[in-house]
Amino acid sequence: MEMAYILKDGEFQKMVGDYNENPFASSHSLDANPFDDPVAQVDPTALDTIRQREAELDRRERELNARAEQIKHHGKSNWPFFFPLIYHDISDEIPEASRYLITRLYQLWLVLLGTLILNMIACIFILIAGSPDGGRDVGAAIGYLFIISATSFLLWYRPIYNGYMKEQALYFYFYFFFCGFHLLFSLYITGSAGLIQTVQMFANHHWVAAVLGLVATIGWTLQGLGNAFYYRQIYAHHTAAGHTMEKAKTELASHGAKAYFTRG
Repeated sequence: MEMAYILKDGEFQKMVGDYNENPFASSHSLDANPFDDPVAQVDPTALDTIRQREAELDRRERELNARAEQIKHHGKSNWPFFFPLIYHDISDEIPEASRYLITRLYQLWLVLLGTLILNMIACIFILIAGSPDGGRDVGAAIGYLFIISATSFLLWYRPIYNGYMKEQALYFYFYFFFCGFHLLFSLYITGSAGLIQTVQMFANHHWVAAVLGLVATIGWTLQGLGNAFYYRQIYAHHTAAGHTMEKAKTELASHGAKAYFTRG
């Protein structure tokens, strides 16, 4: 070691130093490479977010694998469950904002189906009760069960389902025409055929036929009023979306009639 002196405040002060020491050297110069990437600071919150995303991706992957497995074994069709003919999945195909409406329409269609079954059973008991028109009523009820259930699903429920899925005008016009006809028929069968037969059964004390007829009449009323309520909502959506007959014609010319019976 060598001593050195500096002048400070008018006095020489001793300074210990090493003439061989590099004054520009850093004590950390040999500890780190200046060209290395900086060490990242781990944020616990970020780690939690990453784990949540990984868990969500794993969940979605499992769902996709399960759906792929279902399609592999059962094909794309899943409805009706006992004999799949078409693909029907409101949560998968319908935009979130419209799922509630389509779900309610589907439930109303199920009410209609149940009403048709009850109506047929009520007509059988009306025939047993000795009604002169019992045979004709049973035949009509059986026809209603098969014809109305199929046509209502294909001609007004399925078109509006596709209308909200694809947002195409022609589906809405199909719905307005055929659902309007269905509403008129519901009004007729509730206020005429169903109600008159029910009153006659009560008057003649045929209680089973009367109660079944009453339940069927209530079913016709509920699904008719429900469909009328949503008919107005759908018409408002149709108007706000700017659907026109010209647009419907253009869509039909562009996509062809086959597109309106397919899922894509």
